[in-house]
Amino acid sequence: MKINDAASFGEAIKKRRKELKYTQGFLSEFTGFSVSFISDLERGKPTAELGKALYIAETLGLDVRMDARE
Repeated sequence: MKINDAASFGEAIKKRRKELKYTQGFLSEFTGFSVSFISDLERGKPTAELGKALYIAETLGLDVRMDARE
């Protein structure tokens, strides 16, 4: 999935969380981040903290990478 904005990042996070059958509550307990943060992230809130967002992606087994456009 190509990620080009906060909304598509959040969509990918939500999709993976649901694939793993994790609730937002479970992910919150596991990571220590609030349910409201996870909800905001999944809804594509553009001001979500990058470090936390990357940690959530890593926790869900998602790789985030950047490649130069050709």
